[in-house]
Amino acid sequence: MNDTPARLLTLLSLLQTPREWPGSELAERLRVSARTIRRDIDRLRELGYPVEATLGSEGGYRLVAGAAMPPLLLDDEEAVAIAVGLRAGAGHAIEGIEEASVRALAKLEQVLPSRLRRRVSALQSATVAVSRGDGATVDPRTLTTMAAAVAGPERLRFGYRARDGAATRRLVEPYRLVSTGSRWYLVAYDLEREDWRTFRVDRVSEPFATGARFVARVLPMEAEEFVRRGLRGGETYRVEVTFTAPLEALPGWLREDAVEERGGCRVRFDTGEAPEWVAARLALTGLGFAVREPAALADSARGLAERLSSAAGT
Repeated sequence: MNDTPARLLTLLSLLQTPREWPGSELAERLRVSARTIRRDIDRLRELGYPVEATLGSEGGYRLVAGAAMPPLLLDDEEAVAIAVGLRAGAGHAIEGIEEASVRALAKLEQVLPSRLRRRVSALQSATVAVSRGDGATVDPRTLTTMAAAVAGPERLRFGYRARDGAATRRLVEPYRLVSTGSRWYLVAYDLEREDWRTFRVDRVSEPFATGARFVARVLPMEAEEFVRRGLRGGETYRVEVTFTAPLEALPGWLREDAVEERGGCRVRFDTGEAPEWVAARLALTGLGFAVREPAALADSARGLAERLSSAAGT
């Protein structure tokens, strides 16, 4: 292999496999001399890749952890597996899948060859994920489009469905995507309303970047706090529930607001969701619980229990 840049990329790809490579095997794979392999290893080190060499008959080369993350070179199967996994996680707002994960998905899908993009889409369309009832799902393509517009930055246009069902078209300057663990929100400056807004991503349709660049405005607070204030400013109420289960048994969306007590945990959180839906979400945890407040949630839990008992014939 006489093309030095191509040979270095191939060598880096081999070294990213978690094993130790004898110099003779690398030379045979790349069809060059052992001396050329040594020179190429030195070039990789000069570029910042920490390649470690060991001596002896069993010695060789391997890539070790360094101070910075090197570019990953993936084969077709690895790229498809990562894209499918990120799409599935991002689409269901799984706790821990945050903006960095969506940025990674956006970068990966941007460079995927068309043949692999078709494979990813075909695999996703042929599978069904079961929701845990933790919130509405979103289309991963919507997230990646928004993430790319945030990174651009580019103005974004999309359809939006309000809580009352009213449909509008929005033109915004996207600022940040925020995950609450059960839902995704877009914080953006609405150009027509001339103010900052929070948009629930599961209510967004047909988003596309317009190509118009902009200078990012300064949000007067952290994006996460802006979303929290928006949620508290709507029709929200305080929920207090006691669980007869240890802290580690609670699902992630409850654990961060929980306080351990004798024989269980007490959880307090604010929500704007209907009491019937909150009662169903709590029931889906599979854990024993008692509602302390509000009374509307206790009534909803009682009604749910009665309906389920009736459905079971008891």
